[in-house]
Amino acid sequence: MLKIAVTGATGRMGNRIITLSQDIEELKLSGALERKGDDNIGKDIGEVIGLGKTGVIITDDIHTVSKDADVIIDFSSPSATIDNLKAISDKPVPFVIGTTGFSKDEIEYIGLYAQKTQTVFAPNMSVGVNLLLKVLADIAKVTGDDYDVEIVESHHRLKKDAPSGTAMKMAQVLAAALNRNLDDDAIYSRHGLIGERTQKEIGIQTVRAGDIVGEHTVLFGGLGERIEITHKASSRDTFARGALRASLWIRKQTPGLYDMQDVLGLK
Repeated sequence: MLKIAVTGATGRMGNRIITLSQDIEELKLSGALERKGDDNIGKDIGEVIGLGKTGVIITDDIHTVSKDADVIIDFSSPSATIDNLKAISDKPVPFVIGTTGFSKDEIEYIGLYAQKTQTVFAPNMSVGVNLLLKVLADIAKVTGDDYDVEIVESHHRLKKDAPSGTAMKMAQVLAAALNRNLDDDAIYSRHGLIGERTQKEIGIQTVRAGDIVGEHTVLFGGLGERIEITHKASSRDTFARGALRASLWIRKQTPGLYDMQDVLGLK
């Protein structure tokens, strides 16, 4: 039996992870973490999210949840994630991190934490997106500089970071396959008289509207044809199931930094 704790427990993703975990015999919910000052601190997480009483009380103390957890699943915010990792760095617990929007320094710290224990860090935990990441590299190596590359991502109006972590991961995969430097070649918006598109550009465009769960399209535009590959998520459950799958997988690994490509055996 693997004991899991969930940060951001009452949020959109935390709610689904906890709910779906109840159907997996190998998993047991041992902790629920929320930010300080949250109105639900001290309440039973099951009663808050509509599962009925679970006996797991929501807390704002990472030490309380880490003490009993085999794995912590994190869908919170970049600052909260890093604060939690730092707080338990002396007694590290394996982490599955699905939070996005980290700075370069924060990503570097996650790498340092992973030197101490197993850590899965992935901007998107769906099977479909991770299969897509593998395919994109193969396409880019064939099309090369003869095809223009554009990424368009769409999410709900409440999403705080842009572009999405998934779009940035796609851009990184494409840049590596095309031997380009993303810092130099990424174009995040276009407006006004901008001149002709350069050959090396990787366009990354953002849409925020309504309740879109997540949509990503990568367009390879050539002369006389174009290739478009799209992934559409219709439910957050696909991400939640991926996080739970990563939790079960990680307990068998040695300390280090992994992603969903590792979890799914795509490397």
